[in-house]
Amino acid sequence: MAFGPLFRHATCAGITGTLMVDPAQKLLTLPPNFIGLSYESAQLANADFFSAANTPLIALFCGLSPCGVLRLGGGTSNFTTYSQKTPEISAAFEAFGPDTSHSVKQGTITSARALHNLRAFLDQTNWSCIYGLNLGQGTKENAAEEAEAVCSILGRRLLALQIGNEPDAIGRYRPHGYSPDDYIREWLEFHEAIVARVPHAKFAGPDISHKLPYFMAFAREAARHPDVILLTFHYYAMGPAGNPLATTDNLLRADPQLATLKWQGAAVIEDMARAMHLPCRVSEANSCWNGGQPGVSNTFASTLWCADMLLHFASLGMAGVHLHGGGQGWYSPIVGSPSTGFQKRPEYFGIQFAQHFAATTLLRTVLNCDSERISAWAASNGDKHYLLAIINKANIGAKIQLTGPLPAAEWNAQILAAPSLNAMDNIAFHALKFRNPVHLPPHSALLAASED
Repeated sequence: MAFGPLFRHATCAGITGTLMVDPAQKLLTLPPNFIGLSYESAQLANADFFSAANTPLIALFCGLSPCGVLRLGGGTSNFTTYSQKTPEISAAFEAFGPDTSHSVKQGTITSARALHNLRAFLDQTNWSCIYGLNLGQGTKENAAEEAEAVCSILGRRLLALQIGNEPDAIGRYRPHGYSPDDYIREWLEFHEAIVARVPHAKFAGPDISHKLPYFMAFAREAARHPDVILLTFHYYAMGPAGNPLATTDNLLRADPQLATLKWQGAAVIEDMARAMHLPCRVSEANSCWNGGQPGVSNTFASTLWCADMLLHFASLGMAGVHLHGGGQGWYSPIVGSPSTGFQKRPEYFGIQFAQHFAATTLLRTVLNCDSERISAWAASNGDKHYLLAIINKANIGAKIQLTGPLPAAEWNAQILAAPSLNAMDNIAFHALKFRNPVHLPPHSALLAASED
């Protein structure tokens, strides 16, 4: 295979392994809208952010998925209120997020005009929306009024409503001893008020941070409510921002240290979702909670982590994953504002990498490798059309021998690479062709397509 200068040292691989792919053993099919983004509810305080006039942001959304899902919620959803009137907007909310302990939260009002502009934005991108309501400090009356407006204005672009954000963390707004049972009681009060005004409303939840008892309590209650159509939870690899253990090395581990929810917990959640015949989405995810870790969350290391994390959750059976961001967040896939313009951050390219697997059927793979920094997936995207992804998160090259019945014909491929793991720019896809075995440069991700 012919590489440019960036890949010249790839053939001197220090890591070796084999990858068996069996096209006869189909596992699960990813939905077309697997890719998602997550933004703070406070962003709607600027009615012109998500709008048909924001063409640069529309183009960036379309560059990630032709039919993704935007989730609105986050920590600021505990402070938002709804009003038919459009409020005056301060400069603090022109582009907002992610929420941190230092974020300005008061006075974030969502208006009918913001919802109409959001609908136009969704129409332009062909995305749908999961919409969060204020359970933390809101009233059921205001939530019902907002839900009625959201359902009416967003229409077919609305996937589901969520009542509250991270109910396992809203104890800060409640008396000591707040429990899953207390949460379910409050959820039912809000649900009843909303359904009284919008009988056809659909719901998702519980949008937990990491405490499984809250998820299990909601799942049991959801079994009594056919209008609950989606289960959701959050995942962060590390945190909080500023923690000295939130390093590149820990981020790139097979199961990152300090994760808010281990892979095993996600598997438990997926088992519950499957038993209930409900899809499950990771409605908020990123590398390091509380806004991201400078020098880690905004580097190429986060690109590789992002691609790896998305495909891992896909293999667990998740229906989608939403990368949280907005504003100038260190981990945000897209940063900027309407007045200053928008830019792609490193995670944007990791999402683009994983998007190739949307609407494909995953195949059984067996990777035997002498490094935990290598991961691999394969899928079928049609009759005898195959997709292969191998991610090398190590700082040395790798040689992977393909085995099994998968055809060993020439592959058309792309390598996602950057000058180093710490690179913040010059991240790009490079086209190439190869025959078995696969030679991977250090810190790179290969995406290959083959036709028998």
